[in-house]
Amino acid sequence: MRPPSPPLSVIVLAAGKGTRMKSQRPKVLQPLAGRPLLAHSLRAVRELEPRQTVVVVGHGANAVREALADAAVTWVLQSPQNGTGHAAAVGLAAVPDEGVTLLVTGDTPLIEAATLRALAERAGPQCFALLTCVLADATGYGRIVRNASGEVVKIVEHKDALAAHDAAALATNEINTGIMAAPTAWLRQALSRLTPHNAQGELYLTDVIAMAGVDGLAVVTAQPADAMEVSGVNDKAQLAALERAVQAREAQRLMRSGVTLADPARIDVRGTLECGSDVAIDVGCVFEGVVQLADGVTIGPNCVLRDCRVEAGAVVHAMSHLEGCVVGADARVGPFARLRPGAALGEEVHIGNFVEVKNATLGKGAKANHLAYLGDASVGERVNFGAGSITANYDGANKHRTVIESDVHVGSNCVLVAPVTLGAGATVGGGSTVTKDAPPGALTVARGKQVSIPNWKRPRKGG
Repeated sequence: MRPPSPPLSVIVLAAGKGTRMKSQRPKVLQPLAGRPLLAHSLRAVRELEPRQTVVVVGHGANAVREALADAAVTWVLQSPQNGTGHAAAVGLAAVPDEGVTLLVTGDTPLIEAATLRALAERAGPQCFALLTCVLADATGYGRIVRNASGEVVKIVEHKDALAAHDAAALATNEINTGIMAAPTAWLRQALSRLTPHNAQGELYLTDVIAMAGVDGLAVVTAQPADAMEVSGVNDKAQLAALERAVQAREAQRLMRSGVTLADPARIDVRGTLECGSDVAIDVGCVFEGVVQLADGVTIGPNCVLRDCRVEAGAVVHAMSHLEGCVVGADARVGPFARLRPGAALGEEVHIGNFVEVKNATLGKGAKANHLAYLGDASVGERVNFGAGSITANYDGANKHRTVIESDVHVGSNCVLVAPVTLGAGATVGGGSTVTKDAPPGALTVARGKQVSIPNWKRPRKGG
């Protein structure tokens, strides 16, 4: 019978500035697939269900804490910042001695929970576990140095290997990922013995590897299933490359689930995208927040959908922008339409080109086919809202609601000044400015009398 795993604590190192990013934003807050780098690392850690998660922050600490205020973690400040060894010691001060501590970097956003779990399970009271990876090009990474028996004896940082002309270290392509697990009590004592004997004058966390061997701990290694899991991010070029890798992975997931993508290289999912069967997505679309596409939905090219739900059979045509809305079954939206937060379209609703809907509900079969604005409105079934017509919902201080009951026809270029109600079956003549309720079934016309002036002379330029 397998013995129970020791209690697991996790320390996430997220104090670095990321100088090469050339940004005022802390490195771990750089966005990847719509979320901060650190959020991705914390997602993987959360799946482990550790006893405690400590995040060590430094540069831009307040901004990091605010950006991830909902994270169930203990925040610890590293000040001054004196290397990864010092950061680990600062974090470890908040962790009890019992069990194992897993150290994770906040800038490896593709790390998988399964990889972290496998590593943590290899660590124990007399065992130090290190995540390594073999890369075709190991430039810039710390190198794993093994003895003749293949045992890990130390890690040499790239800059220090260059300074020491250490050809053997530079020749190896097995690199340190910065992720490791060790018995907590031993790790605390080892970190207290670190000294700054390197080109940077900092306390290196990697120096504890050599200490483990000297202290009689077995040093074991594990590797990720995919080298992309441990890809770090040091500059905007690497960030962009990682973004495409993330999007390629998401595109493959979608296609394996049955989604038709016009071009897998031209989709951006910056949140969560859930799709039913027979969903088709054209090129250049961006999905942000939580987006749900039901069976048979078609999304045209170059659309942006944020925090919305599109029901079965609906079509969103090209260049449309949807946010915080619901699109009913078999509805048609766009091209060039905008649905703002609170828009709720019923079944078979048509919202055409250059139509904007905000905080408004539209009943089954309602139509606003072009050049219209519906804000703070309740629109009944089978309403036809004419081109150029708007609801004037804001008086400069307060919003007011417009009620358009079923089977109303609103002509072109009308202004409905809220609060106002158009009764069922009413017709509003084109060009009307409606300031009072329109009775059901009646024709309402509210416009000035047309006047023609004969023999009128158009003004001419002077001279």
